[in-house]
Amino acid sequence: MKPILVLKLGTASITTPKGELDEGVIADVAAQVAELAKEHRLILVSSGAVAAGKQYIKHYKGKISERKAAAAIGNPILLNTYSKHFYPYGIQMAQSLCERRHFSNRTQFLQLKETYEELWKNGVIPIANENDVVSDLELRFSDNDELATLLGVGFGASLILLGTSVPGVLDKAGKVVGKIDSINNEVFSLADKKTSDLGLGGMVSKLTFAHLASTMGIKVVIFGIRTPNGILDAAVEQTGTVFTPRDCALTARNKWLASGSLVTGRVMLDEGACEAIKMRKSLLAVGVAAVIAPFENGEIFELVDAQMNIVGVARAKASSVTIQNNLKQHNLEIANASDIVIL
Repeated sequence: MKPILVLKLGTASITTPKGELDEGVIADVAAQVAELAKEHRLILVSSGAVAAGKQYIKHYKGKISERKAAAAIGNPILLNTYSKHFYPYGIQMAQSLCERRHFSNRTQFLQLKETYEELWKNGVIPIANENDVVSDLELRFSDNDELATLLGVGFGASLILLGTSVPGVLDKAGKVVGKIDSINNEVFSLADKKTSDLGLGGMVSKLTFAHLASTMGIKVVIFGIRTPNGILDAAVEQTGTVFTPRDCALTARNKWLASGSLVTGRVMLDEGACEAIKMRKSLLAVGVAAVIAPFENGEIFELVDAQMNIVGVARAKASSVTIQNNLKQHNLEIANASDIVIL
């Protein structure tokens, strides 16, 4: 079976300086993706709907209601533009507007996966984007870097390509860092903290989700979309910044748990509990040093150590209130070992 490849294109990478869709770039994307489609099952995650539609909103100021309206206008424009340029290669495009709940609910996620499998079976490439028209502000994706990562991890992709308006992660001298084996504070210090005027994300976001994806065993490449032959070269590590994937033996369900679930709470573990869960033991209430953010029975919560480093995620067998009232209980299991994923 062909491997799965996720290609994410940011707003700034496919628009002109005026914020309009750059058809020259999209035509080039189509030509390169058509080549990749011969050997891969592809997901194209594309921003740009708001940029494509905002010109039709009078006195656009970027308010939430205006962004939603611009997305409603821009989504068909974006899809039609891609379809026009993929048509010469005999490739049909499909629109997939996703919401955060499609990933937090395991049943809905599997239905989404089945739909994509059907599209691939028929030679169709899905274009995924957040459903900005109806997405709740509290439950939306942080940006399309997150959406691309959730799709890649959840579907078992072998490669995620993050196309940007810059040629990759740049060092202090402005040169592209060719390979990054571990994403640490030194690497994050290289990121430009600004986002573009058009998009939501920035390099910090890309590094955050590259870290998650590489931890889950997926190779990630951040590259410049306007680099000649950039997509094809990025796929074979000839351009951009390559993030080395780690060995990962997690089941598909636990990968979903670690990346796709909607985390609602957080607890701090003592040193003993941190060691116990790493040895694949269940989490008991006595190992909880503090409840930091509340959650209900059955919800997903983060596990952090005393330095606030995230050590894992888990599905709760008790609410945070119950845990808070029983912190000294040695026999109260609050998360079974099978429902804990170490990060």
